[in-house]
Amino acid sequence: MTCRVAIAQLDVRVGDLKHNVYHHLEFIRRARKEKANLILFPELSLTGYSLRDLAWEVAIDPLQSPALNEIIRESGDITIVLGLVENGRDHGIYNSALVLEDGKVIHVHRKIYPPTYGMFEEGRYYNKGNAIRAFDSRFGRFGVLICEDSWHPGIPYVLASDGAQTLLALSASPTRLTSNAEQVANADKNHEHHRAYARLLSVYYVFCNRVGFEDGVNFWGGSSVTDPGGLTQIMAKYFDEDLIIADLNEESVRRARRFSRHVMDDDASLVQRELERILKHPSI
Repeated sequence: MTCRVAIAQLDVRVGDLKHNVYHHLEFIRRARKEKANLILFPELSLTGYSLRDLAWEVAIDPLQSPALNEIIRESGDITIVLGLVENGRDHGIYNSALVLEDGKVIHVHRKIYPPTYGMFEEGRYYNKGNAIRAFDSRFGRFGVLICEDSWHPGIPYVLASDGAQTLLALSASPTRLTSNAEQVANADKNHEHHRAYARLLSVYYVFCNRVGFEDGVNFWGGSSVTDPGGLTQIMAKYFDEDLIIADLNEESVRRARRFSRHVMDDDASLVQRELERILKHPSI
């Protein structure tokens, strides 16, 4: 099976749902012209990132929000993965990713690790997700992770163990305006992660990072697709909006796993036993 993915590296307006929905529709129509089967948007793409207390006002219930209706209708012939502030049925507020397909929501991932350190303060406004699940689409089995989730190797590992052959990573990775050297170095660190996960887990790693400015902070873009051998297949521009297209081929995953059997030989039960031991008797 082959899946043609479009990565929509876009800028968004903080709290302006109407504008952001329209901008999503523009990119969806561009992706459709490229015959894409799936389009991936960045973290919090519908709402903007630096929301703070505004998060409550723009939070969306995915199952009954008129703001999503037009985008959901577009998912009849193209699978759409986007980010938003989710108004949970438990009254929690979550940094979430939605997967839309065949005119409905087929999967929701809530960010497991909203960071609260350095310049980040997500933990003050968002609840933590508590589930890691792969899901089936018309185009294969996928896993979703959001930005900081990718800095915790257990999440990609669990998704791959749950059968995901492609990891879809939504990001709003900011860089303070200092020097170009530092900005590129920040991108390099992220792309090292992607290559390592793709190679070690024998999966495609599809990364969508946003661009633009919020509160004096810029987002560097550099969205990319990394193949199951750990090679970067395509990369978007830095600092500018872009739409890149890549074909994901299940045969590449099969070949990677047969030639380097570390994924097929992995002993998840051993990992489970040792983690249970550590949790019962922590060393520190």
